[in-house]
Amino acid sequence: MDTTDDLSALRIERNPAPPPRGKAIKWVALLVLLVAAGGAVRWWMTREHPAEVEVATVSARAAGTQASVLNASGYVTARRRATVSSKVTGRIVDVNVEEGMAVKEGQVLARLDDATVRATLRLVQAQLEAARRTVPESEVRLAEAQLTFRRRERLKADGLVTDADIDQARAEVQSLEARIAAAREQVAVAEQQVALQQTELDNMIIRAPFTGVAISKDAQPGEMVSPVSAGGGFTRTGICTLVDMRSLEVEVDVNESYINRVTPAQAVSAVLDAYPDWEIPGRVITTVPTADRQKATVLVRIAFNELDPRILPDMGVKVTFLRDAEAQPAAAAKPTALIPKSAVRSRDGASYVFLVRQDTVERRAVQVGGTDGDRLEIAAGLAAGDRVVVSPPETLVEGQLITIK
Repeated sequence: MDTTDDLSALRIERNPAPPPRGKAIKWVALLVLLVAAGGAVRWWMTREHPAEVEVATVSARAAGTQASVLNASGYVTARRRATVSSKVTGRIVDVNVEEGMAVKEGQVLARLDDATVRATLRLVQAQLEAARRTVPESEVRLAEAQLTFRRRERLKADGLVTDADIDQARAEVQSLEARIAAAREQVAVAEQQVALQQTELDNMIIRAPFTGVAISKDAQPGEMVSPVSAGGGFTRTGICTLVDMRSLEVEVDVNESYINRVTPAQAVSAVLDAYPDWEIPGRVITTVPTADRQKATVLVRIAFNELDPRILPDMGVKVTFLRDAEAQPAAAAKPTALIPKSAVRSRDGASYVFLVRQDTVERRAVQVGGTDGDRLEIAAGLAAGDRVVVSPPETLVEGQLITIK
């Protein structure tokens, strides 16, 4: 076998052929990506994470305005409010009231069917007239009997009549007197029956018990109305509901733990939920001397200093009980900055807050004054419009990045 050609084919390659150029570029790009990803991960792990915080704006209490000692919420109520009904059961024939209508005391609101009552009234009036006519007849007969009695007395003196005749004449006089008295009593009874039926007729007319505004219309002509619940759901118990707008006041439930902050005639500021920018001055009427054991609250009645047509019954209202003006003469002389109590922190006897500066915070020392409800008065260190962190985390430090909730 000739192996010369095979041996000559065996040789060592001293310089291997380079790999294709495209594959080398891919490896370099992959290496660069790995290095960049590692740097990004390292930056993410070592970067400063912003703290998520809640922010409140510093408000200002105007000069001359009293500070609050307590906040509460309640409702506008009418001290004088009535669902007007009838005294008797009857069918409604006419209703003269609509929702929102102003009515005066004594104004006719509705009428009931009075046909039966009128017929009965005519009957008792006829009975009264008949009773009255019996009296003159008995009086004429009485006059005749008295005349006969006197005549017989004169005849007895002459011995022409007996004692029996005298006694008979006297008895006739007394009988007629008794009959006249009974007839007059019957007349009085008939007059009372007429008055009773007249009252029943008046009860067919339903009138306004006081001046006010109708806030609901509860019955229509053709329906039955009764002063008591009867006839299932087919009988009304009221014609309408009237409210005396002059008796509007506020009732709030105050936690019994803070009721010692409320005093009679104490000044308050009320804000209706419907008009949040309208402060209504008022005063405490009284504290109802009992507590609700389930809610642990005490009811407080509050009067408006001046009523307004915008104030309506059952409106929600927030009430701020104000501090006595004599207790804060200096504070009332100038505007006072107010912030939530939870925004202030203390260390080594000094108070400070975290002031928001764009996306970071600044630690700011403040001088704290008195309280105003759930807020604190800031005598120095802040101005109205500044933003502070509420309930700052323990790890929050000056200059730290933040994000606002």
